[in-house]
Amino acid sequence: MRFGLLALLSLAAPVAAGDLSLSSPIDCDLNGPCYIQQYVDHDPSPKASDFTCSGLSYDGHKGTDFALPTYDMIATGVDVLASASGIVAGIRDGMEDARYSSDREAEIKGRECGNGIVLRHADGWETQYCHMRKGSVTVSEGQQINTGYILGQVGMSGRAEFPHVHLSVRHDGKVVDPFDPDGTITCGETETDTLWSEDPSYRAGGIVTIGTSAAIPEFSDIRANTVTPPDAQSNALVMYAFLFGTQKGDIIRLSLIGPDGEIVERDTLLKRNQAQSFRAAGKKLKSARWPAGLYSGEVTLLRDEQIIDSQSLSLIMP
Repeated sequence: MRFGLLALLSLAAPVAAGDLSLSSPIDCDLNGPCYIQQYVDHDPSPKASDFTCSGLSYDGHKGTDFALPTYDMIATGVDVLASASGIVAGIRDGMEDARYSSDREAEIKGRECGNGIVLRHADGWETQYCHMRKGSVTVSEGQQINTGYILGQVGMSGRAEFPHVHLSVRHDGKVVDPFDPDGTITCGETETDTLWSEDPSYRAGGIVTIGTSAAIPEFSDIRANTVTPPDAQSNALVMYAFLFGTQKGDIIRLSLIGPDGEIVERDTLLKRNQAQSFRAAGKKLKSARWPAGLYSGEVTLLRDEQIIDSQSLSLIMP
């Protein structure tokens, strides 16, 4: 089996886009609630660049990360699907689903992929599926499977800081970006030759989830979907947003309007790039209770004065 982190390999070797046809490896809508957090790194320097010359990658990243919005969806169960027909060439299962931290580096050394599967396809192609949920693998080594077959479920095993399935594609042992298989990057132009049967939409950053809370939440609670919701006697009423792929210069606009008018409206200018982040704003209670009725919240992500993403919600206070 080949499961650790592979050395950074050149993407320069041209491949024919028709040699392998891929479908999504996750049974979840990538326009929400799920999303692609990171792509293959095309920058040979210590910096990182995805196939659009944007920053949705990190140095040496060799695959595509299809992410769940919150940790609780691991327990709910989201299927990992075979992106192409092939033969099971390697399996690992039994590793815990635990968020990676530096004190676990020795524990997972050589097993950074976590629980996962390697599929071998025709003409020297391989796909690899990493960070799957403990005990979820459904296939056996040597088994022939078809596109869309359920391989297991999304988890957070190995070197994973959020729940996702990492898909690596290789041709004759070389890393291939399924969004740009020939490795020729032309910034500002739409890539037309890909390995996807249906291209997953590219989102250059966006909003993962939004919500209201009774206080400024901890990021860990947002990720775990354990934020305390507000009620009529809450000491504060807060609007929050969990975002991915934000860039320096982006503006996060948070607004919450109640039955008596505006609760909060705030623009925050971001000062650095962040793979994942959250922002929150609110107002303290100044009377016996919050007014009964409908509250409307909205979060907008703006980049270069253009709307990148927007989500809204409503809350009825009894």
